[in-house]
Amino acid sequence: MTDNVTIAVDAMGGDNAPEVVLEGVAAALAADEGLTVILCGPADVVEPFAAQHARCRAQVAAEVIEMAEHPAQAVRKKKDSSIVVGCRLVKDGQAQGFFSAGSTGACLAAATLVMGRIKSISRPCLATVVPSPVRPIVLCDVGANADCKPEYLVQFAQMGSVYAQKILGYESPKAALLNIGEEDTKGNALAQEAHQLMAKRLTNFAGNCEGRDVLGAQYEVVVTDGFTGNVCLKTIEGASKVLFGAIKDAMMSTTKGKIGALCVKDGLKGLKSQVSPDTYGGAPLLGVKGACIVGHGSSGAVAIENGVLTTARVVRQGVSEIIQHMAQAGNGSDTIK
Repeated sequence: MTDNVTIAVDAMGGDNAPEVVLEGVAAALAADEGLTVILCGPADVVEPFAAQHARCRAQVAAEVIEMAEHPAQAVRKKKDSSIVVGCRLVKDGQAQGFFSAGSTGACLAAATLVMGRIKSISRPCLATVVPSPVRPIVLCDVGANADCKPEYLVQFAQMGSVYAQKILGYESPKAALLNIGEEDTKGNALAQEAHQLMAKRLTNFAGNCEGRDVLGAQYEVVVTDGFTGNVCLKTIEGASKVLFGAIKDAMMSTTKGKIGALCVKDGLKGLKSQVSPDTYGGAPLLGVKGACIVGHGSSGAVAIENGVLTTARVVRQGVSEIIQHMAQAGNGSDTIK
């Protein structure tokens, strides 16, 4: 990769920061020669690292927003926190994107308040790539907007489709509305009204889909409100963890099972890697000015590396600019071509 891009990274984001963040950033810099990182955090953390790594500079941020703090209040109070400083670098044009594995709520608040919402986008949405064993899909919203209006879901579908095109490589992604049945009349008032509006305004709308269709990857983009999407995502993550644990326990319980485990070891490793959320490193906040990727709090070095690289890719693919053009051209009235 040769297109130069600068990404601000929160050195203090995540349960295992700053050690895993520094390790992940070092790996990302080694993997992408066009990448420059502005590392945000305390001087004793960011300055020594920047001094030892080319294409990395330190941006001292004296404060840290903790996971338990109220997101919006913390963003307003701690203006010198690593999250707020990183978002400010994007706003000021010193960086094109921001990555953090810190407080999701604080990242959403800072990105919206500091980086700014794209004009005509009603609500930014938090999307995620669901690593289905069939193929990856985009699920949105997964937590930014617990309460939604039908028109929000239309824009979520449009923004998620852009992400599916540019990041997952789907030429003509189909968007479906998560519901309790395939029929047009199914669901609560929000689902029914959203279905009518999406059918009217989206050329790539494929109708309703059910929860079983998410991992089945029947559609490239699945759209819902943030409350439902977050429950859906956490259910998938929990089920995956329990299933892999149960398989391991069953195989290790007998001598025959242990022998069988050796035979399928490589296959299971490949499957586990295929469905790992570490592959993309985080969830994009779509609808803000610039790229913003939020990693999981428990991210390891591999997830941090991939999150930084994904943020750079979002910048290079012009995802935010495409969404902005969509919003300006038709106020969200059609699907991006």
